[in-house]
Amino acid sequence: MQLVLASTSARRSELLALLGLSFDVCSPTFEEQPIVGLSPLGQVTRFALEKARSVAQARPHDLVLGSDTVIELDGRLLGKPLDLRDARATLTRLAGRAHHVHSAVALCSLVRGIESVEAATATVHMKTDVNQALERYLATHESLGKAGAYSIQGLGGDLIERIDGDYTTVVGLPVKVAARLLLSAGYPVPRDVEELYQRKPYPNWSRFAA
Repeated sequence: MQLVLASTSARRSELLALLGLSFDVCSPTFEEQPIVGLSPLGQVTRFALEKARSVAQARPHDLVLGSDTVIELDGRLLGKPLDLRDARATLTRLAGRAHHVHSAVALCSLVRGIESVEAATATVHMKTDVNQALERYLATHESLGKAGAYSIQGLGGDLIERIDGDYTTVVGLPVKVAARLLLSAGYPVPRDVEELYQRKPYPNWSRFAA
């Protein structure tokens, strides 16, 4: 049985690889369309599960891992910026405030009848005085295509004061959750997860570790 990551996200591939796993990568066919009235946590859980399901349909004999991440501000989803102007407006809204990052992991296998999903939440506290740093960051274009218009593992880390919770949740794949789901499904995880969290072998991880 082959493990398949239902995502084309480079950061999710990198985080999953930290567990010493061999896996295929397959793009999910599910299109994310928020449901009115569903909480951000409910949305991210649904998105991760539907991504995994869409790939599991095509690869019924494999074990498929799907994941999704959303940002919640004032109880609402905060999406990806349309352009640099939108990114500036988003980051200005976030400055000096805290917001929640929800990341969900789902595991599916049609043949084995596996379907499980779990979400993790981290709180990100942004710096207040970021005017000059904000303009420098926008000039890198790193904010484009990123939920919340920043990347904590990249230069966007300069806009962040601290985080409460698991750093990998903010990056986009809570590694402890992924390992727990895999082990619960009887799939071996080669690396020691606790040792991995002590080493923090990913950009900016040590910088924001509790």
